[in-house]
Amino acid sequence: MTRSRQIAVQHRYLHLPVKNGATMRHLRLLVDGRLVRGLDIELALGEPDFWVFTDLVPFQGQTLTIEAADDTLPAEALDAITQQDALPSADTLYREAYRPQFHFTSRRGWNNDPNGLMYYQGEYHLFYQHNPYGWKWGNMHWGHAVSPDLVHWRELGDAIFPDQLGTIFSGSGVVDHENTAGWQTGDEQTLVCLYTSAGDTSVESKGQPFTQSIAYSTDRGRTFTPYAGNPVVAHIAGSNRDPKVIWHAPTRRWVMALYLDENDYALLASPDLKAWTLLQTLTLPGCSECPDLFELPIDGDPARARWVFWGGNGTYQLGTFDGATFVPEGQPQRYDWGGDNYAAQTFSDIPAADGRRIQIAWLRVNLPGMPFNQQMSFPCTLTLRSTPEGIRLNSYPVREIETLYDQTYTWQDMTIQPGDNPLAAVQGDLLDIQVEFEPQDATQFGFYVRGIPVFYDGGRLECAGRRAPLTPMDGRVRLRVLVDRASIEAFGNDGLVALPVGVLPSDANHTLELCVRGGSVRVHTLTVHTLRSAWE
Repeated sequence: MTRSRQIAVQHRYLHLPVKNGATMRHLRLLVDGRLVRGLDIELALGEPDFWVFTDLVPFQGQTLTIEAADDTLPAEALDAITQQDALPSADTLYREAYRPQFHFTSRRGWNNDPNGLMYYQGEYHLFYQHNPYGWKWGNMHWGHAVSPDLVHWRELGDAIFPDQLGTIFSGSGVVDHENTAGWQTGDEQTLVCLYTSAGDTSVESKGQPFTQSIAYSTDRGRTFTPYAGNPVVAHIAGSNRDPKVIWHAPTRRWVMALYLDENDYALLASPDLKAWTLLQTLTLPGCSECPDLFELPIDGDPARARWVFWGGNGTYQLGTFDGATFVPEGQPQRYDWGGDNYAAQTFSDIPAADGRRIQIAWLRVNLPGMPFNQQMSFPCTLTLRSTPEGIRLNSYPVREIETLYDQTYTWQDMTIQPGDNPLAAVQGDLLDIQVEFEPQDATQFGFYVRGIPVFYDGGRLECAGRRAPLTPMDGRVRLRVLVDRASIEAFGNDGLVALPVGVLPSDANHTLELCVRGGSVRVHTLTVHTLRSAWE
């Protein structure tokens, strides 16, 4: 039996009640008999845990039918769904207990992989895997937010919606500066998003394979139109997915890195983003999913540049690339040791005058009791540096974090003995800590950050039980630690090592303690910044 309800659309948002653990229901939203939204939701039949929403702007003045083909659903269950102009619980938005204060999170629902990262006309665009209708993974859309500075984000709402080809899995975004696709109609250049149509992951796409599709915007990314010729890349192998597209200037064409299966990837090329030709398949041991492909100078010298082929699990391969063939050099290297960062992606189209290669990852952490779940890592600048072990990738927080600095505490030239704690008077839940020290005869040195240990321990960096190798440079160690409400990101020796961890410190503990064991430590510089919220 089908349950249905009709609503004359007069307000901006449709509000739907969610109860975690309730029976999953499939709802269809129709306008004039045409399916406009299909979704799975743990629909609350009584008091909800929280409310989610979908934007009704495209359907203003029309009649919306809410339909559930479920004879176990009480007839009155759809009555709780309402429309309003305000967001649900708008008075507590961004002030929730576990809401990260300088890491991006979606207003409502689940988010995972960053997608479509690009810069255009003063705005950084962050798209992301988004379930607008629940706390758990599912219903994959592309959410969308913009920022002038990588710190202060404004959520625009979902940009790309599931269709008959599938839900919308990960991908990338580019600015079509030369109008190769032919979609530019005015002065604004076209923004193009390339994504996986994940077939057979929804009722509407049952029986479809995984393929690659595109959508485009001619209004600075405010609205997107799926290409009528989708998919642009047919199924190749496995669950092929996560297209990362770049413009290769020397060959004047687009290049796509595509995950195939296990440790296998493909490179494809296109003159117009629509027609793609296979260039190469390659196996990268230890790499998996969500590729990225970019060139970086070594030690700042463009004449010694290498290409980086990045895998979603934080393993990368250096090599050369001529626009047709990627040739690996050496063995794949592990960069992310924390295990909580995943599916990192770098921004396209950052102006040459800036010159940075900036990366954001999904920082995995469950946020219980919240109407949202998961967060992004803080944006970092990537560089290649020479080390005694070879050329290595480095990652360090972008300088824009300084816009959030509130109070600053500094110390210089101290010898710290066991029991000393010059930080006893410093408290906060949002922190940027930077220290340079000589271990001397100490066996362990570091911090208890809101009760959570972050230590250098005899050749290792440790954070909340995770470990990464870290060797002193010229007898010194440099640590940087970013602390938010749901994460600690530790960086060793200016980003040679990264240890991001999703963790929930006790809300009652805002203390900061310097700790040394086994002997003395010479601290050359120590700086602690408390931070303001980016949502203020």
